[in-house]
Amino acid sequence: MMRSLYAGVSGLQNHQIRMDVLGNNIANVNTTGFKKGRVTFHDMLSQTLSGAAKPTDEVGGINPKQVGLGMMVASIDTIQTQGSLQTTGVMTDLAIQGEGFFIEKAGDKTFFTRAGNFALDKDGRLVNPANGMRVQGWMARKVGGEYVVNTSGDIEDLVIPVGDKDPAAATTEVYFASNLDKRLPVIPPGATPEQVRKGTWTTTHDIYDSFGQVHKLQVSFTKVAGVANRWRVQVVVDPNATTPTNTRVDVGPANNNNNVFFIDFDNLGALAAASDAQGDTINNGKLQVQVSFNVPNATPGAGGAPVRQTFNLNLGTVGSYRNSITQFADKSSTKIIGQNGYKMGYLESFQIDQSGKITGIYTNGTKRILGQVALATFTNPGGLEKNGENTYVVSNNSGDPNVGPPGVAGKGKVIAGALEMSNVDLAAEFTDMIVTQRGFQANSRVITTSDQMLQELLTLKR
Repeated sequence: MMRSLYAGVSGLQNHQIRMDVLGNNIANVNTTGFKKGRVTFHDMLSQTLSGAAKPTDEVGGINPKQVGLGMMVASIDTIQTQGSLQTTGVMTDLAIQGEGFFIEKAGDKTFFTRAGNFALDKDGRLVNPANGMRVQGWMARKVGGEYVVNTSGDIEDLVIPVGDKDPAAATTEVYFASNLDKRLPVIPPGATPEQVRKGTWTTTHDIYDSFGQVHKLQVSFTKVAGVANRWRVQVVVDPNATTPTNTRVDVGPANNNNNVFFIDFDNLGALAAASDAQGDTINNGKLQVQVSFNVPNATPGAGGAPVRQTFNLNLGTVGSYRNSITQFADKSSTKIIGQNGYKMGYLESFQIDQSGKITGIYTNGTKRILGQVALATFTNPGGLEKNGENTYVVSNNSGDPNVGPPGVAGKGKVIAGALEMSNVDLAAEFTDMIVTQRGFQANSRVITTSDQMLQELLTLKR
């Protein structure tokens, strides 16, 4: 009789634990990145009244007789299924689509979370604004003139220095493309200004010196009389400047003392060669002509020599029509399609892509990688211990964190401007509440019925 009482008590206690877990799930239905819990039961020890007997020649086998002594909680699991993503439009809000956890640090302590409601502190660090924990990743470092992220290095605090300066960069490469009209007339000796205008194709573009000062690059193309498919090219930097910049052009090793060179095309309209007045010629691969000019307002060099800046004119590839100057009987459209210089700028905003890379956007129009968010995966993410504040810590059964960039080695993608919602399903939780309530009621009936039976036993002597 007493066994049924204690079995009922165990049922009450453990169904109450299940109800506690369900209540916590429902309480966190709107908690960012929350993962619901699940309670499973198993039976407790059983009292054996008689053991099993094996079959004999005369009779068959006999099963054991056992009375169960109640039930107990088998496990309380954290269900690490994907939650729905909610768009917020906030650039520092991050969600993980797939496996992995964000890494946060508070001093030397490391925590893991699926909640990506981050913000910047006054120093530009990416942090959890609720507790100040610092989001971890890799910062970009300048290597060989370019900023790169070394994801094989140690993780560190992510810093986005909004308002930081991006130094000016001098133009070192200028790129041409498109077409020169083969039908343009040759400019005769003693031509009128109108004839010169009609027979010349001129293009201009802004370039920069090391101070970020803007200069106007002007390149003019005219057909050469008496030589088929040859064009004379004149290059001038700041054609309207009060003080001439003394533009010079070099095709080869010999120094040229003027700002003119020539380009030749084959009979199929593709680039064939470039040459200058000194006899230097290049006729294979990429045609690249070097241009230099005096930089105004720069500190003179030794002996008062003016400071010269050099850049390359990239005309295209010999025999190629793609991203090259061509010569066809069609309207001229040759122009400078790009250059790599820029003035000084300030970090105005940033964006984070699916691989977790943080790209800074500067007021001078440049973009530069600033860093990359790190993710951690575990062999058994269900083995992580909840630490409160939407964080987890490593346990003996979770395995060590495997840290790497998003989208690599089974790690999910990072979605910027969104948050992962709780994976609690209210319909399922309410259904489990009903089942749990019925289980609790049934166990309470076991106790009351056993009590009534004991009462009947006590009244036998009457």
